[in-house]
Amino acid sequence: MAYHRISTGFVAAALLALQVQGSRAEAAPKVIEEVDFAISCGPMSQQAFKHAAWTLHSFWYPEALKQFTAIAASEPGCAMAYWGIAMSHWYPLWYPPSPAALKAGSDAIAKAMAAPTQTPREADYIAAIAAFYRDNDKLDHRTRAVAYEKAMEQVYERYPDDREAAVFYALALNASALKTDNTFANQKKAAEILNKIWKEEPNHPGVVHYLIHSDDSPQLAAAGLDAAICYAKVAPDVPHALHMPSHIFTRLGMWQQSIDSNRAAQTAALNYVHKSRGPGSYDQETLHTMDYLEYAYLQIAQDGPAKEVVDELVGFRQGEGGNLAAAYAIAAIPVRYALERRDWLAAAALSEPTIGFPLERFPWAEAMIAYGRALGNAQTGNIAGAEAGIGRLKSLEDNLKGSDTYWANQVEVQRLAAAGILAHVRGDDKTAVALVRAAADLDATMDKHPATPSSVLPARALLADLLLELKQPAAALIEYQAMLRTDPNRFRSLLGEARAAKQTGDSVTAHDAYRKLVALSKPVGPARPELAEARSYLTN
Repeated sequence: MAYHRISTGFVAAALLALQVQGSRAEAAPKVIEEVDFAISCGPMSQQAFKHAAWTLHSFWYPEALKQFTAIAASEPGCAMAYWGIAMSHWYPLWYPPSPAALKAGSDAIAKAMAAPTQTPREADYIAAIAAFYRDNDKLDHRTRAVAYEKAMEQVYERYPDDREAAVFYALALNASALKTDNTFANQKKAAEILNKIWKEEPNHPGVVHYLIHSDDSPQLAAAGLDAAICYAKVAPDVPHALHMPSHIFTRLGMWQQSIDSNRAAQTAALNYVHKSRGPGSYDQETLHTMDYLEYAYLQIAQDGPAKEVVDELVGFRQGEGGNLAAAYAIAAIPVRYALERRDWLAAAALSEPTIGFPLERFPWAEAMIAYGRALGNAQTGNIAGAEAGIGRLKSLEDNLKGSDTYWANQVEVQRLAAAGILAHVRGDDKTAVALVRAAADLDATMDKHPATPSSVLPARALLADLLLELKQPAAALIEYQAMLRTDPNRFRSLLGEARAAKQTGDSVTAHDAYRKLVALSKPVGPARPELAEARSYLTN
């Protein structure tokens, strides 16, 4: 995958942009309570529907479901109220609905189709979402998601003046985009549609939200910065809206902005879930923001605050039903803390957090823990433990093949990488490099899932570390710089770039990388020894 490197100059300009007055982001009012989505139901239902649609655009599905259900209760003949209920049971960019959600959505579609108050335009909206729910016992999730996308394309083309049709079509394009499409064709088409609407509705929550998702890739992230700055101001009390800007901040290596975004989001998420479930409870928004928060802390060497995220996770006791975003965060947070800090003893001792979550339903999540243990055991000389971890990865990979190619390939990346490190420990360095390079190359065929800020230890970063350890600094430098093109300002990649450049005699690159490392790091508590190394180089 070829990306343009995001330059230091751009990131500096991006940071400055956060304070520029008079931009669209600064013009956004504190909160917008509705979107312009006209329906044929009564005046009270129309007003409530606008706010429910506003809520839906921020993926606040529990609240949107409550609001659409209230409309249906007050005006049972309002077809679009049931459309909203069906839309609130599908989570296009998150994870497939559960059987219960599919049934509830299908029941809502049946009521929508039978409801007397609907126009031909509204019937087309209903028919579009019906395409997603139809034959859900026979057709797989992706087939139905693509069917919805094609149906929404027809609505978009049939009603060219309907901005909501355009916005929902753009979301459908993002939802059906393949993670292996390195051209980002769907995302680019969605962004083109959304940017046209943004000129006319600068505070539309769906427009700025879906623009962030459209641009959530190394190749496109710079284009999403203005939307990222705007979104939290449009929906300041919605946890997901407060968090979403950090997707772009993470892609650009803007760590403090990501921390600020996710701390605000986590506070809002905890406030919301505690009101309904009490202290000690959590939901997917809580966990999702914590994973992004921890990752950002680790990139600026704030290991103390990062450990607080781990401790908070293991203190949770009551959660919602299992879902993808929550599963990823639960597995990733403790693994990430060990691997990012190269604490191999802690990695070898990793175990599943006991917080009452059905992680066994997500084999790829269990695989992250097995990957961490395999690396930790290999690096500490426990050959049997490393072999057991790699064997578990192979079993989980096999379980996913045929049913989920993306996650099967993600686990294969981990298995190859761990097997490579084990080969290195056994002294077979040729095989070690070949295996870890194969892992990195396979990983490069896939974009990261939006559930995560980054994999717990990217295969290319592991390859660079291995090459440096094997006294191949020139080859290592190439890999570190490749990492920094896709993941700018990543602590360990900057550190590796500095070390590799120093060993090759490239003092200019070494000095620049060490300088960036020191400038980005804001340690809380004991500083990492790597920072002393950087400062020593810079002063000599």
